[in-house]
Amino acid sequence: MGVGNSSCFFFFLMLSVLFLCFSLNIHLSFGADTISANQSLFGNQTIVSEGANFELGFFRPDGNLVLLDESSTPIWSTNLTSTTSNSLVAVLLDNGNFVLIDGPTSKQIIWQSFDYPTNTFLPGSKIGFNKRTDSNQVLTSWKNYEDPALGLFSLELDPNSSSQYFIKWNRSEDYYWTSGPWNGQIFSLVPEMRLNYIFNFSFVDNENESYFTYSLYNPSIISRLIMDVSGQIKQLTWLSSTQEWNLFWSQPRQQCEVYAFCGAFGTCSAFVQPFCNCLHGFTPKLVNDWQLNDHSGGCVRRTNLQCGSGNGEKDAFWVSPNMRVPERPQSFLVGSVAECESACLYNCSCTAYAYDSNGCSIWLGELLNLQQLSEDDVLGRTLYIRLAASEFSSAKNNKGIVIGAVVSSVAVLILLGFALVVIRRWRRKSVGGAKVVKGSLMVFGYKDLQNATKSFSEKLGGGGFGSVFKGTLPDSTVIAVKKLESISQGEKQFRTEVSTIGTIQHVNLVRLCGFCSEGTKKLLVYDYMPNGSLDSHLFLEKDSKVLDWRTRYQIALGTARGLAYLHEKCSECIIHCDIKPENILLDAQFCPKVADFGLAKLVGREFSRVLTTMRGTRGYLAPEWISGVAITTKADVYSYGMMLFEFLSGRRNSEHSEDGKVKFFLTWAASLTVRGDILSLLDHRLGGNADAEEVTRICRIACWCIQDDENQRPSMGLIVQILEGVLDVNLPPIPRSLQVFVDNQEHIFSSLNHPRARAHKHQSIP
Repeated sequence: MGVGNSSCFFFFLMLSVLFLCFSLNIHLSFGADTISANQSLFGNQTIVSEGANFELGFFRPDGNLVLLDESSTPIWSTNLTSTTSNSLVAVLLDNGNFVLIDGPTSKQIIWQSFDYPTNTFLPGSKIGFNKRTDSNQVLTSWKNYEDPALGLFSLELDPNSSSQYFIKWNRSEDYYWTSGPWNGQIFSLVPEMRLNYIFNFSFVDNENESYFTYSLYNPSIISRLIMDVSGQIKQLTWLSSTQEWNLFWSQPRQQCEVYAFCGAFGTCSAFVQPFCNCLHGFTPKLVNDWQLNDHSGGCVRRTNLQCGSGNGEKDAFWVSPNMRVPERPQSFLVGSVAECESACLYNCSCTAYAYDSNGCSIWLGELLNLQQLSEDDVLGRTLYIRLAASEFSSAKNNKGIVIGAVVSSVAVLILLGFALVVIRRWRRKSVGGAKVVKGSLMVFGYKDLQNATKSFSEKLGGGGFGSVFKGTLPDSTVIAVKKLESISQGEKQFRTEVSTIGTIQHVNLVRLCGFCSEGTKKLLVYDYMPNGSLDSHLFLEKDSKVLDWRTRYQIALGTARGLAYLHEKCSECIIHCDIKPENILLDAQFCPKVADFGLAKLVGREFSRVLTTMRGTRGYLAPEWISGVAITTKADVYSYGMMLFEFLSGRRNSEHSEDGKVKFFLTWAASLTVRGDILSLLDHRLGGNADAEEVTRICRIACWCIQDDENQRPSMGLIVQILEGVLDVNLPPIPRSLQVFVDNQEHIFSSLNHPRARAHKHQSIP
């Protein structure tokens, strides 16, 4: 239905070829007793005998809203059977609801479009389950951006729990995303709903119905939620300044999390655009649909398989490394990769196989839900795709050239697009207050921020590039304003911060609301974090304000998730370069937000390293910084590990003693970790109140993170899985650089053979 000029129900989109009519009781008598040739009798028209003794016509139909095509053939109706009113009218309300009511002044709604949503969920409408009629209100995507026919993806209330929503694929019983249960304020797995100042969310569950609805605090804002053709639900708001819909949030966050988004034999990649590509040897089945972002048709083979053709030729297998493989394979007990290949080769229905530590797996028929993963993703497997032998004739000679050309082209396009976005934002000036620019950033005037901060009077903190002040906008939104003070370095820092964090959104990354650029005045505006930075809580002397273990563990996990997003999920890999407690901010619920991206480095996905000058903070710097070699994301992993030891102890990883010497807490911590005396590391202010398994997990992760050899350090994605309890972690070795500081080395290393050190659950860091 209509919001702005873009969101409407299907019958409004087809007004050029369709029309609406009401089968209402309007008396249209011919006033005669005769029907001539080519005349018709319909609706309430009648013919009356000359003496008015008899009248011929039709029984009065109910008051239904009917949709007819050009030939006047009914194609849709409200199907009301209980209404015989002569005064029914249809009204389009200001909230976008199209209603059928009993008379122009009546408030009794006979039928309403809000009860039958298509792909659009407007403020004031409901998505839920009617317990009396046993009917579900479902949001369903369009087939593609030009065809409003039913698509593959639908959002509906889980009938079993009645408090959480699922997104399903192809109307199956399986789902690939869930909102999590309603906790009284938000859905537990949609943290974006927390602390927003635009939407008022509510969930109702009573004897008649269960439903979710929302409203806007500011009724002048135009917003809608859609079940998009991408398989994601998207909350959009209308920007009158640019005449565009602005994406507020979407779930699931990553396109490749949508089940089978690229169709059969299509593979999804989060690192390049477009997301979907066909496997080698395949081509899009429906090219026009593919271009309209409808990949449901998937891909088809360029050359038919030879198996069963009787020509004596055999098929072969194309190697696809680092793949998320399809679900539900068939498993075989074989002794080698050759035997696994044979098991697939001699079954004409087999289209792929994999052989690794998980054994031999083969897949029959179409391959769905394939995803290209990063090289260090532990979930990646090598998949062998079955192709006709002729597909390999020239592939070996051209493979490197083709891949190189594609990667180079993609890199150039990404860089050009990135540059254009930054330039456009940079050139926008603030006139008469804040303006919204594309990407949801606000451009503020310097005087506006000066007024908001009361002339920068309440200082929250400071760093090498400037100070941070508390402020309040006219709408009562509390903000944190970073005022850059170093003119020589401020320009570079400013551009880095805006271009980096201004383009990304994650619940564990601080959100940049906007910026000001007026001559030498450079300011950045962030969401205000009422609980300040982590260091102010970790290193306090007062026991009354000490962070409990559960909060510390959740902060460690949230920080890891934020860094994993920067390293692995952004279109450009981002190395933060300065991870420390001062740069971890805490919101009202102590949810951690990685902040201060002034030193961050963007690394193209086609590169694994970046050479840069030394940066960061003493005590958290990885050894490779000092040696001057090109760094990777593992530099952040090292800093994170150093910080984990501080989570445990509530102490800085290096401290100055009374005699002026520096004491390294790290050496003692590493030795105790290997000995198994881990609880001795725990902050004494906790009084031993901590989960022993979680403490062990944190200690071991920390020791792996600070290994001298960066190849031995885990990725942040792997760390998240360990902290979540999905994977276990083996006992780490003591880093070589610390061994010289550890007494009784032989005793320490003998503990490596302790049975407790060999125990593991599902998977371990090698």
